[in-house]
Amino acid sequence: MLRTGRAVWRLTATVVHVLHGMAVMALRFPSLDAAGRQARIGWWAATLLRRLGLRLDAQGLPHRGATLLVANHVSWLDILAVHAVMPQARFVSKADVRAWPLLGWLVAGAGTLFIERERKRDALRVVHTMAEALGQGQTVAVFPEGTTGAGTPLLPFHANLLQAAVATDTPIQAVGLRYDDVTGRCAAAAAYIGDMTLLQSLWAIAGAQDLTVRLRILPPQACGHADRRALAEQLRGAIQQAVDAA
Repeated sequence: MLRTGRAVWRLTATVVHVLHGMAVMALRFPSLDAAGRQARIGWWAATLLRRLGLRLDAQGLPHRGATLLVANHVSWLDILAVHAVMPQARFVSKADVRAWPLLGWLVAGAGTLFIERERKRDALRVVHTMAEALGQGQTVAVFPEGTTGAGTPLLPFHANLLQAAVATDTPIQAVGLRYDDVTGRCAAAAAYIGDMTLLQSLWAIAGAQDLTVRLRILPPQACGHADRRALAEQLRGAIQQAVDAA
């Protein structure tokens, strides 16, 4: 009963916050510069994590200037956690996220680049778009696993999207994400895997007790002329170590 009441209260607060975010994006974003938009994205993401009952534990310094962020993928919450610390990041996300109720519209409005992963040719289009964004000094974030996993061990990393950083000689910054429950173990409630729907995930997260998302930002590294497959393996190993040590 306590869990149900907690979930209902948090989800009510979440819906109100999402509606507030939509109003801000529709009415205020057109008149804001990039810094103003990023400030509101960061505040909104951090606040939504709190509304859902999560505590954010972030360590490390984001790289300034053009950066390719590479992170492991556990949940749709990953975008919120990264945006709370690095609101300038433009994510590459699966195209079906755009169709999510309310959240899909907000994600698109934050500058997300959408990819149809089942179409191999679409990856080439997205790599070109990423390279353009990096060339303009932007921060782009990718999940090389291509889908969400249980948290640890990490799934294999796909190397295709790393080509955008290799081609533009842009620094890569690895980010490790881990969700812990009240016991300090990886939280099953946060994992968005299998046939789980967004509503089922929301209910599990909102009803959980004392969830913590641990975000570890590793030092940036150069990648010019690197072999992207070897680079993918190296990044996976570094992120795995960060997740295990979080």
